[in-house]
Amino acid sequence: MLAIVDYGMGNIHSVKKALQKLGGKVKVVTDPKELLGAEKIVLPGVGAFDDAVSVLRRRGLIAAIKKEIAKGKPFLGICLGMQLLFETSDESPKAKGMALLKGRVRSFPRKKSLPVPQIGWNTIDKVARLPGCQVASILKGIPDNSYVYFCHSYYPDPKDKSVIAASTNYGINFASVVCKDNIFGMQFHPEKSQAVGLRILKNFIELC
Repeated sequence: MLAIVDYGMGNIHSVKKALQKLGGKVKVVTDPKELLGAEKIVLPGVGAFDDAVSVLRRRGLIAAIKKEIAKGKPFLGICLGMQLLFETSDESPKAKGMALLKGRVRSFPRKKSLPVPQIGWNTIDKVARLPGCQVASILKGIPDNSYVYFCHSYYPDPKDKSVIAASTNYGINFASVVCKDNIFGMQFHPEKSQAVGLRILKNFIELC
């Protein structure tokens, strides 16, 4: 069973429908105890970093998610869900993220030629396979320069660059896919990225 964590800010419906279309058995959860029976965990997200952290912490979901990840369960963070993996964010400097990955979420530099937020299609460039990461599995069948759908004003800047599984250029190069052990994060929305996104979600479903 795949648990989609609902904290009131995620794109729950689209993610659920995409996973179900691919044959995934899905349950939307709000209670930490519901994560115990899950084989994999998905944390979608649309909204503000500090609000998300506040709700997750108040419901006891941060501690529960960390506990289940420590057991080896595959975890996928999407958009804001990916940003919450990191320690802090320029969006809310005083808010503390889950700190499962070291680094900061930064705001895009303002350039007249590139509107912020980045909304629309852009490419991801795969990085060579990383030690201790199933990036070859999560991005299996995804060619370099594949187009995916983004909607964000901030991007993750990992301290450990070895966790970067794919990058994207939007005025600067930033990490669009990260991977460390059983933790995966995607700054784009695979559920809105047509065939490429569905293939990535299928790869996640099929992870052992």
